[in-house]
Amino acid sequence: MELRRARAGVATLFFTNGAVFANLAPRYPEVKADLAMGDAVYGLSVAAFPAGALAAGLLAAMLVRRFNSRVVAVVGTAFAAFALLAAGIAPTAVAFALALFAAGAADALTDVGQNAHGLRVERRYGRSIINSFHAVWSLGAVVGGLMAAAAIALDASRAVHMSVSTLLVLILAFGAYRYCLPGPDTAPVEAASAPVTTNHVNARVVLLIGALSLVGIGAAMIEDVANSWAALYLRTEADASATVAAFGFIALIGGQFIGRLLGDGLIDRLGQGAVARIGGALIIAGFGVALSVPVTWVMLAGFVATGFGMATLIPGVMATADKIEGLRPSTGLTVVSWLMRIGGLVASPLIGLLSEVEGLRAALFVVPVVGVVVLLFSGAMKGKA
Repeated sequence: MELRRARAGVATLFFTNGAVFANLAPRYPEVKADLAMGDAVYGLSVAAFPAGALAAGLLAAMLVRRFNSRVVAVVGTAFAAFALLAAGIAPTAVAFALALFAAGAADALTDVGQNAHGLRVERRYGRSIINSFHAVWSLGAVVGGLMAAAAIALDASRAVHMSVSTLLVLILAFGAYRYCLPGPDTAPVEAASAPVTTNHVNARVVLLIGALSLVGIGAAMIEDVANSWAALYLRTEADASATVAAFGFIALIGGQFIGRLLGDGLIDRLGQGAVARIGGALIIAGFGVALSVPVTWVMLAGFVATGFGMATLIPGVMATADKIEGLRPSTGLTVVSWLMRIGGLVASPLIGLLSEVEGLRAALFVVPVVGVVVLLFSGAMKGKA
């Protein structure tokens, strides 16, 4: 019973983490227009989110060991919710960027906290369940995106919309806290899984972290495209309405949700590496179609395929990193999670600058390139959970 309650608690934390940001992301084109930002300035502004994550991310392992993962996850969620509310009502581009920086810092702590707790529960289960948690994150993101689309259709102000979403997220996150596993994350029952008390870093560990980080950075770049550019791409290339454009984000994350629902079973059957290679091929094909045929329904179908392809990459990278031999609990997870944020930091400024010169459609060809990178380095994600 305790284990099932803990799984439900962790799933709720993943849901809130997906929903809180997704309520704002589909309204980015509106923010961009209201604050009179060009593509380059907009790209730099939204890059403040991963910049904040990079600034705070390496503190996560220390905080998890000091306070335990459920505390870090819940408190981080609360701070992220308030920061995103501030971003939604920001009066200037600078204020928008500063709020996103704070939200990114909080999200980095939440990310490690909830994944550390999810992997703790997974170890108790003795089989792969981490993708199911990330599926719930994607479900939360879809729900958040639908809330945003509804708010746009109803002409609700961002202040009202984001205030409501913040309140709902806080209720769910603090409610989930009591269901999570009690005690420190290095409790005696888990001692056999995490006996290392000091880090032993060698060339093998460095190379493995590097390869995992490249896959994770690629996946993070695609998530940033979903968050920051999918809706804008539909508006500019397919002349979609604001409400329809919001479904660009929903299609990508919806495909990711389906992939994560199926992910644990596929990984148990085929292994992490094989599933990652299939994902890389789907990213290349799906986004290639979305870029080649500027018709709304075709673009949305390509987004769904891309989301399905990227579905297991981030949870797979995190699960593999958390099991690297010779590292203290949460160290591999924290380092790789931190490095993955580079993807989000680089993606938006790069796409924004390329868009100013070549147009948004040409700039988004970075996504199929990411698929190639995944194919090349997926071998780092070996084994079955």
